[in-house]
Amino acid sequence: QVQLVESGGGLVQAGGSLRLSCAASGSFGIIGTMAWYRQAPEKSRELVASITRGGFTNYAASVKGRFIISRDNAKNTVYLQMNSLNPEDTAVYYCNAAKLGLEYWGQGTQVTVSS
Repeated sequence: QVQLVESGGGLVQAGGSLRLSCAASGSFGIIGTMAWYRQAPEKSRELVASITRGGFTNYAASVKGRFIISRDNAKNTVYLQMNSLNPEDTAVYYCNAAKLGLEYWGQGTQVTVSS
């Protein structure tokens, strides 16, 4: 079982930055790909960025060049550095981790970008 706890969300003005963190805990072996998703009001959940255990990354077109995903395998933690934020980035951000074909989700952290 894997528990994921996100932190770092909040309110920021347009053009600002935030850094999200997600720490995995529990009895588990090696965690595979970790990712960040987001869900805005009345919209479906979408992939923001993902990173494999080896460090290969993938980004949604809307955040490429502004967001950076990274991970610390020793700490079982994934980060999302968000720069040049705009109001369209406002959403609940969820951490996701894959292990042995199963997916685990965090509880979500709210990010609000004011114009």
